[in-house]
Amino acid sequence: MLSRRRLLQASAAAVPALALGARPAQARSAEVLTTGVVPSSMAGFDQAMKTFITERDISCAQLAVAKNGKILLARGYGFYSRSGILARVQPTSLFRIASLSKNITGAAIARLAQDGKLSLGAKVTSLLGLSATADPRLANVTVWRLLQHTAGWDRSVTRDPLWDDHTIAASLGVPLPIDHADIMKYVTARRLDFDPGSKFAYSNYGYMLLGRIIEKVSGMSYESYVRQTLLAPVGITRMRLGRSLRAEAFSTEVPYASKYTNKSVVDQSGTVVPYPYGGFNMPNQDANGGWLASAVDMVKWGFVFDKAGTVLNSTSISRVFAKPETGVTAGGSWYGFGWNVRTNNVGGLNTWHNGGMPGTFSFLARVQNGVSYCAIFNRREEEGTPDFDSIDPILGRAIGTVKTWPTTDLTPRYF
Repeated sequence: MLSRRRLLQASAAAVPALALGARPAQARSAEVLTTGVVPSSMAGFDQAMKTFITERDISCAQLAVAKNGKILLARGYGFYSRSGILARVQPTSLFRIASLSKNITGAAIARLAQDGKLSLGAKVTSLLGLSATADPRLANVTVWRLLQHTAGWDRSVTRDPLWDDHTIAASLGVPLPIDHADIMKYVTARRLDFDPGSKFAYSNYGYMLLGRIIEKVSGMSYESYVRQTLLAPVGITRMRLGRSLRAEAFSTEVPYASKYTNKSVVDQSGTVVPYPYGGFNMPNQDANGGWLASAVDMVKWGFVFDKAGTVLNSTSISRVFAKPETGVTAGGSWYGFGWNVRTNNVGGLNTWHNGGMPGTFSFLARVQNGVSYCAIFNRREEEGTPDFDSIDPILGRAIGTVKTWPTTDLTPRYF
């Protein structure tokens, strides 16, 4: 931790706004406060990030870049306040990563199948004891279809139940906060939006169900299974599930910024709260969007999919990236187990995913020639804010600025 005076001196007294709801700056020339390591040959990545976060008035951000299993760049941007003390964002600070959590859940399911504990063709009604009375088509929802978003729920048709706490609580006559069982009871009593297997439609609810399957089959909590079986074997120890309220934040977790508010979903008070802090229920998001991680954690996690190892064997990795029964886009991409996938120019696969919730935007990509990168921010695109998805092509272009890739592996420094 740094004193306020020293930190403000270091940042020339002109740093990104810390307040919730800060509006984007139209023109800022202030130097962004940074930590971590950027080799000179990779300065293009660093400059691209500084420009991106300045244009969007982002107060906390991270970037990590790797090549061929080595972390080469690890950077924290900005600072935050906790209990009156200002702290720099470190390369290891924790951020909510939202839907980047889905490839973690997908890998957990693949591992259970690898260990002979689960069939990917198993039906969700049998696994979780769900009734198909309201819609017999529910009996055709398999684990594969949950993983590849072809199970029958479409949030463009009916509201996403992971973000509809007040409606569900009122419908069931239960108090807030609701839990997974409440959400499942509410959704199971309603008809599907389309025939399972007939189309692709992104579904947070489908991944929430996968979390419940992991618990049922493993006999462990979702978080414990992932941390013990997937993360610990590859030396990732910081990652954990997030909590709803700012008072519950972990000591190295950044704050989240949004101009939007919502009625609290964590109690019955009806209080209007900052959207990132009680405006949605983090524990319910677990398997579809609940993890906390750093950018270096996520690029290291990506190494699991590069080759068979202690977590996934070659069969499991091929399943993770397999084409679904439907849903290949006109551009040739498809959805795997928590990854968007496309064949690249060198005969391999590019895989990527973004994540967003109030106060968070994240992006992780694994592209040709062994390059991967992850960027995370403590706000997302809101009205009047430039597009956040543009970080993908921005970092993609930064690859072309590297004439000589460094060889020093930073992984031991940050694990």
